[in-house]
Amino acid sequence: MTVIIGMDPHKRSATIEAIDPTGRILLTGRYSTDNAGYSEMLTAAQRFTDRVWAVEGCNGIGRHLAHRLVHDGESVIDVPAKLSAQVRVFATGNGRKTDPVDAHSVALAALHSPNLRRVQADPDLIALGMLADRRDELGRARTETLGRLHRLLLELIPGGAKVFLSARQARELIAPIAPSDAAVRVRLRLVVELIDDLETIDRKIRTADKELRQLVIERGCTLMDLHGIGPSSAARLLADVGDIRRFRDRDRFASWNGTAPLDASSGDQKRHRLSRAGNRKINRVLHIMAIVQLRNRTPGRAYYDLRKTGGKTSMEALRALKRRLSNVIYTRMLADQRRRELAGPGGQSGTTPGSSATGFNPHTDPSDKPHPGPVIQANPAPTPTS
Repeated sequence: MTVIIGMDPHKRSATIEAIDPTGRILLTGRYSTDNAGYSEMLTAAQRFTDRVWAVEGCNGIGRHLAHRLVHDGESVIDVPAKLSAQVRVFATGNGRKTDPVDAHSVALAALHSPNLRRVQADPDLIALGMLADRRDELGRARTETLGRLHRLLLELIPGGAKVFLSARQARELIAPIAPSDAAVRVRLRLVVELIDDLETIDRKIRTADKELRQLVIERGCTLMDLHGIGPSSAARLLADVGDIRRFRDRDRFASWNGTAPLDASSGDQKRHRLSRAGNRKINRVLHIMAIVQLRNRTPGRAYYDLRKTGGKTSMEALRALKRRLSNVIYTRMLADQRRRELAGPGGQSGTTPGSSATGFNPHTDPSDKPHPGPVIQANPAPTPTS
């Protein structure tokens, strides 16, 4: 009899509840997350020989506890916060939200959802995830710094500076400006400080990209060969996806990353709407990839234009392109993983099968096919490569 231990994690505490397959409560408790509290929680759970931990938010606040449990040989599954919230809403208690109620909802969600993701603490992927997070933070810091710089330059230079401004170009712009009064002197000093900050951030970004590129290549990943995928995007995909085979097919993968439209049909009206669900970080990777392809003469741009010619709006065509790119990434990651397993620890072997270095998945299924649904292919014809 497998006992499910639901956990509502926080930074300094964790509330757990253990239930049997019938939903009967066997154990409850609140523990601190320091070494003493964690050991006490683990000891309490070890009374159940056959157990599995259900942790809410293993990619967020619950990650530190989930990885500690996996490191200690425990079986851990990830329960999405939205899933446990649905259980809580439909339970008795008028949707009341407390730590014990949350732990109970997490345990019930795991009990009735047998296909939840099992957490695996791969040190290489954890490192990639942390570095990808750091790279995203640097990107946001650069955007904020550049915004402040533009605001001050607008007060010093009529019309301001161009949108895509480098630190060197900013220095050249302020070089001829003479400090005529106290306000101008302060603005110039603040601009110089922001330019220094921008140069520091740019230097850190270049270092982070170099490190991520090396780690991605060492992983045997060829995602960077795809047009619009850089080191940080490739690292984000590897870290968040993990084992690509956990998705039964590319439709499941598209549903997970939020590029598969949701069925919103009613009666005789058949239509689909944009999905706001899924992993938003991976959805952003796909969005950036699509925008980069649209800015260049790529088959992705040709596909986008073809969908617009067929009557799609600009946004609908962009969503269709993102759905198609999801197929490309799924195929590439699947091929990379198979090749890595065939090569073993000694190295890499062969080339990527199934698509060219910048190719689309060579199938003719509708790119905006909603999930779920079986994929039936007959006499597939080649589609454009990106």
